[in-house]
Amino acid sequence: MSTHDALEDPRNADILIWVNGTLKPRAEATVSVYDSGFMLGDGIWEGLRLHNGTWAFLSDHLDRLFEGALAIDLDIGMDRAQLTDALNATAAANGMTDDAHARLMVTRGLKARPFQHPSLSLEGPTVVIICEHSVPSLPAPIRLATVPHLRGLPMTQDPKLNSHSKLNCILACVAAQKAGADEALMLDIHGFVNTTNSCNFFIVRKGEVWTSTGDYCMNGITRAKVIDLCRANDIPVRERNFSLVECYGADEAFLTGTFGAQTPVSEIDGRPIGTEAGPVTRRIRRLYADLVAHDCG
Repeated sequence: MSTHDALEDPRNADILIWVNGTLKPRAEATVSVYDSGFMLGDGIWEGLRLHNGTWAFLSDHLDRLFEGALAIDLDIGMDRAQLTDALNATAAANGMTDDAHARLMVTRGLKARPFQHPSLSLEGPTVVIICEHSVPSLPAPIRLATVPHLRGLPMTQDPKLNSHSKLNCILACVAAQKAGADEALMLDIHGFVNTTNSCNFFIVRKGEVWTSTGDYCMNGITRAKVIDLCRANDIPVRERNFSLVECYGADEAFLTGTFGAQTPVSEIDGRPIGTEAGPVTRRIRRLYADLVAHDCG
């Protein structure tokens, strides 16, 4: 089980996928083995949810995409309006208006030779949009295990960057599964609780909502919305350093992400936290659902 489990939908076998301006059947939607994303993980991406025919928080996602492109010196080759049109065209071609998830991926493009230097990417970028019919399926809260893999310093690979290079997080997830958990709880370089391998992490203690400082984790859009909702609705919220000991004594814990919104956590390192979403988590879920509905008209 993971935060990205979805109900099976047979329609996804026949989806059309946007590849560099052309909508292709799933079986034909391919990129070259010389693509810099495949070869080196050289690219950035965004995950978006479609509600009521509208991409939730689209402006925030595009802000992050273009900021990431600037950070890695990647020319996307399309402006915000063109990317929006491409997202809408892909959804429309698949008959999607609700309960759909898009992964928008941009790489540095085709390389002339199979080596690292960015100047070898002579043809690009590569832009791919995968839209799937996707209803989250989470039958029970998930279990976390702390792993030795850290969220690192910005001068190594900034954890705020939504890049294609996810091996550190994948190895963390593998370690958690080997320990019998669903996902990994990762610490920062100082030993404070930071994030999971795929989502942002929150705990609730005595009515207060805590999350990490954000210095060493992906500054998720759902994370930011939850913090803003807490502040606007008189729910005490703190971005702070906290330890595993404080997690073990939490009243509630939950994860945030574009796909799963707010996913409850039942167990951390074998310590029970709860068997279902607690009252604060449930209230935040309601507030977030209302925010999405408002944003999507």
